[in-house]
Amino acid sequence: MTTAPTAPVSPTATASPADPATVPPTPQPDDCLAADFYQYEALLPDEEREILLKARAFLRKDIKPLVNEYWGRGEFPFEMIEKFRASGLAALAYEGYGEHKPAASHLLGGMLATELGRVDASTATFFGVHNGLAFYSVHYGGDQEQRDRFLPAMASMDKIGAFALTEPLGGSDVSGGMRTTARREGDDWILDGAKKWIGNATFADYVVVFARDVDDNKVKAFVVEKGTPGFRPEKIEGKIALRIVQNAEITLTGVRVPEANRLHNIRGFRDVAEILRVTRGGVAWQALGVMIGAYELALDYAKERTAFGRPIAKFQLVQDLLVKSLGNITACWGMLVQLARLQDQGVFRDEQSALAKEYVAARMRESVAWCREIFGGNGIVLDHDVARFFSDAEALYSYEGTHQMQTLIVGKSITGHSAFVG
Repeated sequence: MTTAPTAPVSPTATASPADPATVPPTPQPDDCLAADFYQYEALLPDEEREILLKARAFLRKDIKPLVNEYWGRGEFPFEMIEKFRASGLAALAYEGYGEHKPAASHLLGGMLATELGRVDASTATFFGVHNGLAFYSVHYGGDQEQRDRFLPAMASMDKIGAFALTEPLGGSDVSGGMRTTARREGDDWILDGAKKWIGNATFADYVVVFARDVDDNKVKAFVVEKGTPGFRPEKIEGKIALRIVQNAEITLTGVRVPEANRLHNIRGFRDVAEILRVTRGGVAWQALGVMIGAYELALDYAKERTAFGRPIAKFQLVQDLLVKSLGNITACWGMLVQLARLQDQGVFRDEQSALAKEYVAARMRESVAWCREIFGGNGIVLDHDVARFFSDAEALYSYEGTHQMQTLIVGKSITGHSAFVG
């Protein structure tokens, strides 16, 4: 028995259009973020999506309640480290380490960084410094003996890492103007100089310090262990952003480091640039998370806050701010998904990573400002969280390479001409 074919429905032959005010929201799959308008998370295989959802629940339950109190005081919640240990999130991106022995995809790693940023940029930065910059420096720059010696304790977070590259008089130009020196003396190296803005440095067990060898003028990397004489980190006070992150200015005075702690595969600044190429993509994912976190706060607030007898979500100008923010989120997410695919294929380039950091951080900065605007006066107090996102966005916009430096990297790639000065 056959049935008559269903007649096609003409788009113009529909029932009377519904009143836009009564149209229900677009349905979302279970556990889907309101900001995931194009359902990017559905690209993850089931096993990795399960890891992401577990991480989301962990961050919401165990980390988010700590944030505002410690951010307000400018202190680090050390109980957070034990919670992260129990979560098994560290070292997921590295094959053979942590609970997830096969390396997680770059897409999952990026979405986990986004999840961290969505809760708190300071927490994302602490974790990114340890699990990204410090861990990857040893993983990439160390030989097998050094990886075996340092990384298992870092993977379990029994030892916390830091990454000391930036100097008081050298940020973007540190590649050519590094003043911290390393001098070989028998089986040891003597480090002298200073570093600044070094996250985790006030309490880190392992600090990867970059210094210029006085003999061959090449940049080398050294793992300086906590308690080494002559190594003095001093907390930077008075920050208006990332207040949970314990940034330090480090003074190195005759710091003696054994040759066994020199990362043997770091043979010049080109290798340092390789580390940054990989990790700055992670910062772009964090910036996406900060954007999402602020958007979610603003969306919920707009639905709850009333003015002139109705929710402000019904005001056209409020909807305009929300939609522009969602558009930025969606565009940036798409860019980062493709970047992750290129990373998984092993073909992504430095300028692609730089463009992601430059573009996503800029869109984050404007979107978070729009979201804060929706709160009016309530947007400048910690009670509503968005003030924290607004302040922290300024730091993410600048670190891991400023907006201008990323622009010059991409500009050189597309024009074939370097506009760097010096």
